Amino acid sequence: MAAPTSAPQPKYCYFHQLHQRFSQNSSLRSQLLTRSLFVLAALLLFIGILQFWIMESFLYRNQAKTMEEQLMSMPPVWLGVQARNGASNLPFGGQSSSDGRGSNNRLLYIPDRSLALFDKDATYEDVFGEDGLASPRLTAAAYQDIADRLNAHEHVPYQLVKDNEGNEQLIVFASPGPRNRAAPMVQMGVATQPIHDLVMRQLLIFVGLSLLAMITGLILYAKVLRRTLHPLSNIVETVQRVDAGSLGERLPVIQGQQEIDQLAFSFNGMLERLEDSFEAERESKQQMQRFLSDASHELRTPLTSIHGFIEVLQRGAATNREQLNSALSSMYGESVRINKLVEDLLLLTKLDQAPERIQEVIALDGLLYEMQPQLVMMAQDRKVHLELTAKLYIVGDPHKLKQVILNLFQNAVQHTDPQHGFITITCFANQDVAELTVKDNGTGIEPEHIDHIFERFYRTSSSRSRKEGGAGLGLAITRSIVESHGGNINVYSQVSIGTSFIITLPLCKESKPTTVSKS
Repeated sequence: MAAPTSAPQPKYCYFHQLHQRFSQNSSLRSQLLTRSLFVLAALLLFIGILQFWIMESFLYRNQAKTMEEQLMSMPPVWLGVQARNGASNLPFGGQSSSDGRGSNNRLLYIPDRSLALFDKDATYEDVFGEDGLASPRLTAAAYQDIADRLNAHEHVPYQLVKDNEGNEQLIVFASPGPRNRAAPMVQMGVATQPIHDLVMRQLLIFVGLSLLAMITGLILYAKVLRRTLHPLSNIVETVQRVDAGSLGERLPVIQGQQEIDQLAFSFNGMLERLEDSFEAERESKQQMQRFLSDASHELRTPLTSIHGFIEVLQRGAATNREQLNSALSSMYGESVRINKLVEDLLLLTKLDQAPERIQEVIALDGLLYEMQPQLVMMAQDRKVHLELTAKLYIVGDPHKLKQVILNLFQNAVQHTDPQHGFITITCFANQDVAELTVKDNGTGIEPEHIDHIFERFYRTSSSRSRKEGGAGLGLAITRSIVESHGGNINVYSQVSIGTSFIITLPLCKESKPTTVSKS
């Protein structure tokens, strides 16, 4: 059994694939040039056909009008003929004579014309006969219709007919004599071949001029098109130069072409967005590397301490109750520190993922008054002063906002003198935001640290922070919570004078502020 053979593909599929391949490989300039020339050639072809038809029709009408005028200018007596072989009378009358040799002597002869006489009874006679151009003969019904129309003084249009020899003639009809005398009606014809030859010569001249114009236009249009597409070539070159390391490339947005200018503007916007995205990704990776490095360092310190205490206990310190209690106490403190660090890291991870938070309408003055006993206990001998505006409402998570206040207050406690420290918390309305300030008279922050104070694991004094149990995450957590509530946090500080942390949060409705001061 023979293996089945696949049916041959139709030819149009091959040409379609070839056209697609050509279209894919050809440049925009060549496609525009080819299509423009194709449209121009189609237009010239249409104009040539239209010109041929109009010119031929014009020449026919002009020739017909000339012959009609020629017929109407002839006296009827010129149309008389001599009878053949000595005949004394003709169907249409007139004088005749014979020379005895069987030849006709005519009063009228027109070169390159055919001439015939007919009447309403369809009687027909070729005037020139074999001596001139043979006149084509129509049907009897046609002659009767033409005679009726001429008798009614109607204009009969020209006709294109073929004579007995197969040559096409343009024939016209006229009635030069008075109708009341039963004068014959006349049919005059002329060969159309000279008219065709004239029209074809004109058409060939037009085709030659069209080809010359297309060749000249091809040369000029190619240069103009190259100059027109030059801005697009610049865009292509710029795109080829752009990569992850050169996103700073930009295109000129004014190149004299509206579409190209819009493309350049959009392309520049895309490059800016890509540059911002790459920069943000690069900064995120750097922050993540610093975060992992700092987190591992912070976890390694308490773990190393716990490991050291365990080794001491294994060497025999476990039998000494005093050493055992001291080691267990230290290990417990380090475990608490690890637990706090892990909790802070988990909280930062949740804040980075933008989790859903509790949305409640909160009165800031009520929240701070509720926290006042806890703040006073944390301050110990330091003085605490609250100056709050009543009825300032915001939308947020009260637990997270309490954590923000506790972080800032704890930071103020750590950096103020235990006996002479003074911490002030103020809250008032500033247009459509609530402005919450935690101010202390502590040691302040050096100017070189101000820009990094909210970075994760950043500390102005490593030894002091570790001694007090901080890992440099408190202010980073504070900023993340504030920003998740649609607010901002800023810091102003002077060395040996004090520090102020200012938080702005959007108000949820208009209120009439009432200032209350309490220490």
